[in-house]
Amino acid sequence: MSLPARLLLARGKTTAAQHLLAVAASPAAAAHALHRLLAMSASRSLPLRAVFRVWRELALPDDFEVSVVADHPNLFHLAPNPAEPNTHILHLVADPATEEFTPAVDKTRPEKHAFKLQFPPGFRLTKEYRKKVKEWQQLPYISPYEVSIQKGVGSKRVSKMARKKMEKRAVGIAHEFLSLTVEKMVEVEKFSQFRKWFGIEVNVRDVFLDHPGIFYLSAKGKRHTVFLREAYDRGKLIEPNDVSEARRKLVELMLLRRRGLGNANSNANMASRACAGAKEDTSDFQEEEI
Repeated sequence: MSLPARLLLARGKTTAAQHLLAVAASPAAAAHALHRLLAMSASRSLPLRAVFRVWRELALPDDFEVSVVADHPNLFHLAPNPAEPNTHILHLVADPATEEFTPAVDKTRPEKHAFKLQFPPGFRLTKEYRKKVKEWQQLPYISPYEVSIQKGVGSKRVSKMARKKMEKRAVGIAHEFLSLTVEKMVEVEKFSQFRKWFGIEVNVRDVFLDHPGIFYLSAKGKRHTVFLREAYDRGKLIEPNDVSEARRKLVELMLLRRRGLGNANSNANMASRACAGAKEDTSDFQEEEI
């Protein structure tokens, strides 16, 4: 449960707010998202601390290691990390044969192997650039849920074609990761925590910058946030979900509360600003898109 949520409940707010929180903390939906996240890892495991970094983005309850992991022993197993004391690794124990995950890109794919492209207004598409994009789009697409053994991984000498294939696989993983998030966005630093576990052998920030038709990279100070372009239209989610709508309404509730109390309650004001953080990021996107 988020900080603003705790404040609302602690002050005995409406049952409507409690209902919104229940939607945002659905154990079934959280288990499904966590299952897909772990299935993208070659080892079908991830550091618990990395998952903690994105619990809000994935709409996981803040006690997900109890309410989701422990309550689904048929899917997850938490074990100490033998390589690092006082840390844990989250393992996926579900049978891969029972998984039928369809990557989100398949729902919007314009043609085989290709990604939907949505370039920003005013973006100059030269003839040479169009040719490069077309060639890249035709490269084989590897599902993020398919274990891929990259040839030449770890070697500094990699052919240009091999590098392009590694890059396309990284784009596919990033696309699916963003599709799993509530707002279809995540801080680059948080996503980078999964780089090794997803077997990504290229610089993730360069991937986002090199594919402006798929991703939008927002920079605010030292914080860089990446958005999935196809999920937005003029800075707003094209297909809002239950959780994003619940959070939007919580933001409105907290902002109304702040206007009503002024500076009388500094904790409530701090909560309002924290809850509005994501809203500021999307406003950056909206300014760029218009």
